[in-house]
Amino acid sequence: MTKLFSNEAFAAIRIRNFRLFLAYRFFMTAAVLMQAVIVGWQLYDITKDPLSLGMIGLTEVIPQVSIALFAGHFVDIWDRKRIIFRTSFILLIGSAILLGSSIDSEATRFLQGTLPIFVTVFLVGLTRGILMPAHTALLGQLVPRELLAGAATWGSTVWQVAAVTGPALGGLMYGFFGIVPAYILVFTFFLTCVILIFFIKSPGKVVQSPDRDERIFASIGEGIRYVFKNQVLLGAFTLDMFAVLFGGAIAMLPVFASDILKIGPEGLGILRACPAIGAILMSVVLTFYPPLKHSGRQMLFSVAGFGVCMIVFALSKNFYLSALVLLLSGSFDFVSVVVRSSILQLFTSNEMKGRVSSVNSIFVGSSNELGAFESGAAASLMGLVPSVVFGGVMTLIVVTVASFSAPKLRNLSLKDCSAN
Repeated sequence: MTKLFSNEAFAAIRIRNFRLFLAYRFFMTAAVLMQAVIVGWQLYDITKDPLSLGMIGLTEVIPQVSIALFAGHFVDIWDRKRIIFRTSFILLIGSAILLGSSIDSEATRFLQGTLPIFVTVFLVGLTRGILMPAHTALLGQLVPRELLAGAATWGSTVWQVAAVTGPALGGLMYGFFGIVPAYILVFTFFLTCVILIFFIKSPGKVVQSPDRDERIFASIGEGIRYVFKNQVLLGAFTLDMFAVLFGGAIAMLPVFASDILKIGPEGLGILRACPAIGAILMSVVLTFYPPLKHSGRQMLFSVAGFGVCMIVFALSKNFYLSALVLLLSGSFDFVSVVVRSSILQLFTSNEMKGRVSSVNSIFVGSSNELGAFESGAAASLMGLVPSVVFGGVMTLIVVTVASFSAPKLRNLSLKDCSAN
């Protein structure tokens, strides 16, 4: 038993800064996803238009993509902890705007309607473009290289636990207590994030070069070339980007919950939590049996399984079957996330992590929001169910292409990389 609990995954959480980082990651993820559930239901309740849900994704992705590469440059030359602290405070302000808009009074009348929702979503996109590379880069400083694979597993696990907690709390709070208490809870979670990141001891700057600010575009270009010259990094990023872009049905869950399954906001919260529940179950398996051997093949198989789940979900009219396939989709997706996170950490130096992570945020992070827009637009053009089936089929095609076009990714074993 002692040997079982002495592996690198458990060794990583003995580091105080890393434990605080995991707590921050939990509350940040839970708050963002809780807010997304509330915003999605509120907006669809106002507009009754699935395209409006897609517009949320577009509103978020534009600022995220616009700022990501610049953010990656500054993440590599500034104090990463301070960047995260200040950016988290912006999210706190955004949640305060939503809270104010949900209070029906004369003082907040100017905040009524859909405008505050889209303003806040824009702020979320802007901050995510900064936070995604900053989170990944800071993790590389908090944990020694030999513990990075285990730390990536813990980080993904905590993210998934929060992905269960956030949507479930958002749906339940909205359904049973109303929109104002729901947004108060979101604000409280963001406030906790600001406090937690404050107490993390800063590891300092990685690069001490005062002239780096003068060659920002050269620095950004260096990060882009770094990714495109590495078949493993490029293959992993591209695979996840297209799989999420075409295969996700999460943005359309309010429509499935309202019009097909007829389960209300409480049921919506449960459906949003199901992928994360599946991921948590898989995280238990990967903690003891990490995907270190045949990692590339496991990633390809998992993305294909995710696509199949999306097809079954689209065709299901039964709440329990829908919940089950979403749970399975989360299990498959978690394997892919762990492998990709480990690839990013192991194939990138600390000096490049901010810029490489910013490229990853464009490939993968923005694809969630573009996928939401694609889902909304496709649902308006093709119909809800056909659009999700189409996305699942496209995911399977992407996996097939990736397996042939990126042989280094297909034959990757993380065990060999960790030893180097």
